[in-house]
Order: sequence, then C-alpha cells, then structure tokens
Amino acid sequence: MGLVQRVDSAIDAALGGRIVGCVVLVQRGGAPVYVRAAGLADREAGRAMGQDAIFRLASVTKPIVAACALRMVDLGLLGLDDPVTRYLPYFRPVGPDGREGGILVRHLLTHTSGLGYGGVGVYSRGLSGPLLGFEENLRAMGQETLLFTPGTAWEYGVSIDVLGGVLAAIHGSDLAGVLAKYVTGPLGMVDTLFGVRDAARLAVPYCDGPPPLRMEGEMTVGDTPFSVGRIFEPRAPQSGGAGMAGTAGDVMRLLEALRGEFLSPGMRDAAMGNQIGGLARPDGKRFGYLGAITVEGGAIPVGAVDWGGAWGHNWIVDPASGTVIVVCTNTLFEGCNGPFREEVASAVFG
Repeated sequence: MGLVQRVDSAIDAALGGRIVGCVVLVQRGGAPVYVRAAGLADREAGRAMGQDAIFRLASVTKPIVAACALRMVDLGLLGLDDPVTRYLPYFRPVGPDGREGGILVRHLLTHTSGLGYGGVGVYSRGLSGPLLGFEENLRAMGQETLLFTPGTAWEYGVSIDVLGGVLAAIHGSDLAGVLAKYVTGPLGMVDTLFGVRDAARLAVPYCDGPPPLRMEGEMTVGDTPFSVGRIFEPRAPQSGGAGMAGTAGDVMRLLEALRGEFLSPGMRDAAMGNQIGGLARPDGKRFGYLGAITVEGGAIPVGAVDWGGAWGHNWIVDPASGTVIVVCTNTLFEGCNGPFREEVASAVFG
C-alpha cells in the first residue's frame, strides 16, 4: 500500500470505536500529500467533520506562543537569557530551598523552569479553572513553590502561560494582540483565537470510551479537569499554554512556517534541536523550543519534533524528510497520546 492507503486504513480502523472525528493533514517539502476529514464533528446531530472544523487546541497553543517568542528574539525584542522578572517584576516564585528561582526565558521555552501543573482550582491552566484577570492569574501562578532550581530538571507545566505574560508585557497588549502581530496575522491563521470565530464549525469534544463519551459542562477525565464552555468565556484569562481554538489548516501553516523561513536559520535549527541536554523526561525523548525530540527509532523518526494537545490532537515535524503531520481529533485522550498517534505516524513514515 502507498501512503494514502495506509493512512486511510489507520483512520478507518479508529473511527467509531476510538475516534469520533478527525482532520489529518500531511505535507512533504511544503506540498500536500494527504488531506482528509473523516467521521463526525457532532455524533448526536449527525454533523460530518469538515476540513475547516474548529477545535479546542489545548497544548497546541504552546508552539504558537513559543514561535512568537522566538520571532521576537530574532527581532531583538527579547533575549533567551533574559530574566522573567525584567518583564514581570511580580513573578518571583521560590524554589524548594526558599530562595527566589531566577527563571530565564529559555527555562520557560524548554519546561525547565520548575513550574509544574499544580494549583488546580487556584489559578487557570487554560483547560478549566477560575475566571481571573490575566495578570491576576499569573500572580497566582507565581505563588507556587518551584519543583526544582530552574535549569536542573524537566517538568511539563504552566511555563508557556508565563511566557505569554512576558510577550504581552513587551508588546503592551493582551496575549491575543502580540500573537496576532507576530504569528497568527502574518501566517494567515484566521481561525486561531482565544475564542471561536464560527461556532457552527466547532467540533464537539468526546472522551475515551469505548464508545467515546460526549463531553458537556465541567468534566474531569483521568486527573485533568476540562471545561467545554470555556472557549466561549471572554473573561477567561488568555492561556498561552492551552487556551486557543483553531483549525488543522492553521496549525499546518504554523508548522510549515517554522520548518521554513519564519525564523532565522540558526533559531530554526535551535528550535528543532535538543535544548535540555541529558535531562530526563518520562518518555526518554529530549526537548527543544517547540516540542519533544525523538532520539530512538520507532513510529516517529529520530530527530523529528512532536507534541499534541489534550483535547485530542498531535503533530510531527521531521526536518530530515521535510514531512509535517497534523492530526486534529475531537476525542481525548486517544487523539493526543493514544495508539492513534503512532498508527498515523507509522502509516506516514512507512
């Protein structure tokens, strides 16, 4: 079988039992080699998934904010080794030893800041949480005790939320404004917003079954709280780590730009390369400025960068082959880090 047939088979095998609906895009060398919308955007209403479907992006928001930061570094507006307190004087969390952490911008980009995903109910992590003002939310994050001295370990958490605060402070706007100036506007990502441009195109979210369960209201799946209606709430703080909605096509525009000439050559290579040395991560991968770096062969090639979003998405950029994969589904967690991710990757890379 060729690539198209292999990917079709992977999608067809997952639909219904594990995935309600999805949009899968694959490009090589900047040219589309696979485009498909499959399944249902709203199972109960019988609404088919469309290529222009809008999804709650969750952590697919993170590379958008990271790209903005790297672009601003290229433009001389920000430094990787700038202390966060230069821009957010109030953000001074202390480490386990009781001393101020000294977080740098590069620590935020690489998730080596010591900030985790604690404080549920105290501040907003983007998927749910209290309706605080933007700065109020960041101040609440700053009350957390760091898990370790910045730069000494890796821990996934609210680092990119704080980075969003840095970028907004530099630009003198909200986070949406600075992202529109440097990323979503220039790249034509018209549907990528802290809100929904066209509610009729928004995919209904489901959580793992079988069969997948329709999500409504406030739900906790595993140990993660989700708020289905939050994307419609203008009072929610703009979360750089998880707060945007957008389309698979918009995500592809971003990733192709990052693979191309959006950043300077040196910054592009740094973003796609290991920036944490030998620091341990749970999956054995390393981490750059945008996502995880594969270091051992498998479904995802060595040297490829990947990440996802808890609402049900995953993406891969393989610099060596010029391949970019965007998978947006409306089914968590299967679409993010379940077997479907590896099945699509195996189908693409053969």
